[in-house]
Amino acid sequence: MKYVKPLNLFHDLLKTNSLGRLLGLDVGDKYVGLAVSDSQNKIASPLSVLFRKKRNTDLLASNLQSLVSELSLEGFVVGYPFDRQRSNPDAIWVKLFVDDLSKTGKLEGLRYTYWDECFTSKNVELLLKPLELHPVKSKMMVDKFAAVGILQGYLDYVNRNMKSQEQLSEARSKWR
Repeated sequence: MKYVKPLNLFHDLLKTNSLGRLLGLDVGDKYVGLAVSDSQNKIASPLSVLFRKKRNTDLLASNLQSLVSELSLEGFVVGYPFDRQRSNPDAIWVKLFVDDLSKTGKLEGLRYTYWDECFTSKNVELLLKPLELHPVKSKMMVDKFAAVGILQGYLDYVNRNMKSQEQLSEARSKWR
């Protein structure tokens, strides 16, 4: 696995004219919520939740490897708790998780980037609270839909950025 900057991940997809999709990951201490983009990388949808333990990184990598081929995935957008005010222990756990996945060697050639997961879980918790779900089911739903929030936030940003660049190019060509 190779880290790339957020815009570079999307630019690389466009350069290859690939119809590859992206997978959003919300990495928690017990679960990894997954969301997948549509083939045009405009809309994120919930996919599933993987159970996470320190000892099952190899199994998680195998599951992700299967999803890569099954869904034509080109990269991962990993939720990361950016906090410029203080260091965040959750940030360390996310980086260790990605490092452990990389060390398995099962996701070679796949690119990933980090995206701010700020308030994604909290927003989903607030939406689910009135449903009074069983705590385990609620936690799994939170992780899955937090992954949607992470991936959708990324997709909105990169698509908006691409549109702005296109408009800028058009404006420059009119002035020439």
